[in-house]
Amino acid sequence: MKPEILVVTPIYAPTLAALEREYVVRRLWTEQNPDEYMRKACGSVRGLVTTGLFGFSRSHVEALPRLEIISCFGNPRGVAAEHRAAAAERKLIVTNTPDSITEPVADLALGLLVAVMRGIVQGDRFVRAGKWPAGPFPPGRGLGGKICGIVGLGAIGKAVAKRVEPLGMSVCYHGPRRKEDVAYPYYADLEAMARASDCLVVSCPATAETRNLVNGRVLDALGPQGYLVNVARGSVVDDQALIAALKEKKIAGAGLDVYANEPNVPVELTAMEQVVLTPHIGSTTREIREGRGVKLLANLRAHFAGKPVPNPVKA
Repeated sequence: MKPEILVVTPIYAPTLAALEREYVVRRLWTEQNPDEYMRKACGSVRGLVTTGLFGFSRSHVEALPRLEIISCFGNPRGVAAEHRAAAAERKLIVTNTPDSITEPVADLALGLLVAVMRGIVQGDRFVRAGKWPAGPFPPGRGLGGKICGIVGLGAIGKAVAKRVEPLGMSVCYHGPRRKEDVAYPYYADLEAMARASDCLVVSCPATAETRNLVNGRVLDALGPQGYLVNVARGSVVDDQALIAALKEKKIAGAGLDVYANEPNVPVELTAMEQVVLTPHIGSTTREIREGRGVKLLANLRAHFAGKPVPNPVKA
């Protein structure tokens, strides 16, 4: 008899197909009343599959009496302590798929920066609309000689710096403290860094301290020739302040991969020509997805074979 597993949110399609070959798979995200479905139809579920962004909750744990393992496609960093405690109380095995998203996220940050400063997406629409014969496309801004302020010089921030320097940009950074092993200019005051920068790239963690860190004052300091790129989390940038700054031309443009209420993007942003939007694809490369799928399957196979899982994490 194949073990039953509950997949709570869509995952990489080839991985889902592999799960359906090996297990009895129940798809929670297709149900109109997920809580009722778990109570009535999931009494035999032994495994729960989720993603790093979606995570899991106490309600999942409590609704599944035979649950043994929670296998995460990614890393469940955002799971609240109370939900982790629920898994620990049941002595559930929790697994992840460790990898590094540093390089692909930094690649996307650079792509968004070039796209918004050079007007690549606007230019594409311009050509497709047949406007070129009527006159030239307005000039964008070059990257060479500009100052890139990085908000959060962790692994991703450093990888962004490594990419923009060869393009002739200077780098400075803001964070909770100066890094002794870094030669870039450090700004303890984010507004001061924004004032000194031509663009800000946001790559810091989402915490209570960084919520709305990039606010109206910071955007005002960045100025009407400045650009914002966010590849961190939507909560780090004040949505309404950003929309106002763009509408009032207090900044020149923005490239965004993350949003406060994903997958719902403010309609004001979707209507703006000077904004480049991507659907949280910083870590969405085929290579990463395939690697995570292999690890997720390995964790489940090991558990149901009675062996130690390769990638356990503390619940």
